[in-house]
Amino acid sequence: MALVASSSSFFSALTHSHIPPWGDRNKRRSNFLRIIPRSCLDDSSSLSQAAQYTVDTYVKSGMIVGLGSGQASGLAIRHLGRQLHTGALKDVVGIPMSVTSASEAAKAGIPLDSYQEGSQIDFAFDDADVIEEGSLIAVIGRRKLHGEESVLEKKSILNASNKLAFIIEENQYKGGLEGSIPVLVQSVWRRPSIGQAGPLGGDFPLVTKEGHNLLDVIFTSPIESLAKVAENLDTIKGVAGHGIISKFPCTVVIASQDGLNVVDKLTEKVVG
Repeated sequence: MALVASSSSFFSALTHSHIPPWGDRNKRRSNFLRIIPRSCLDDSSSLSQAAQYTVDTYVKSGMIVGLGSGQASGLAIRHLGRQLHTGALKDVVGIPMSVTSASEAAKAGIPLDSYQEGSQIDFAFDDADVIEEGSLIAVIGRRKLHGEESVLEKKSILNASNKLAFIIEENQYKGGLEGSIPVLVQSVWRRPSIGQAGPLGGDFPLVTKEGHNLLDVIFTSPIESLAKVAENLDTIKGVAGHGIISKFPCTVVIASQDGLNVVDKLTEKVVG
């Protein structure tokens, strides 16, 4: 019964909220775009160039760095290890966001520490499933989770960092987003398709290491505002978290065939 009530409130809050068009919102983002042509970069793949640029531009000696997970983050971790090995960087400590990123960092020779609430993190980089054009709000957690990866822990590390960079490809930077928003809910009693019911129920349910069920809320029409969706999700009883991240300051390094586009969101201006 609690699940039915929570689900009803959940979908009502998402589908019946008023989302004003971009021009009517009272908050505008201050963004800066830098274009780096391919001729100024090396001959590696565009995603590898984006990963190298992120490390070379934002990681400084003595920093504590949050290490993301995914293809781009793996490339950045390996480049960071090379920079430490050659002495270009010194005394960098990594905070891995998953077992996979911890393994990559250990192989790259990056000293590691574990994340604790209140940890100082100077800079963090990560992959994103998609970035909302203009606002630079990110969605993570759509892809299959690997290596005890936790959406909640990853968000904690990203939000604790003084500065954040997402490394993506150009088809992941768009407006009018569709598809799923990963949502974590309190553990519920699920009806199984076969066999006996239980606290987890069903066949092969995905339960996070924190004990939450991970749902995918599917949007079949364009999302006008990820910020509004996040705001509504945060007010729904039973929702423990979600995959929407809005962080200031934030940089998005976008790999394309022509080079790199780097978009900075340095602050959020309130208009009116």
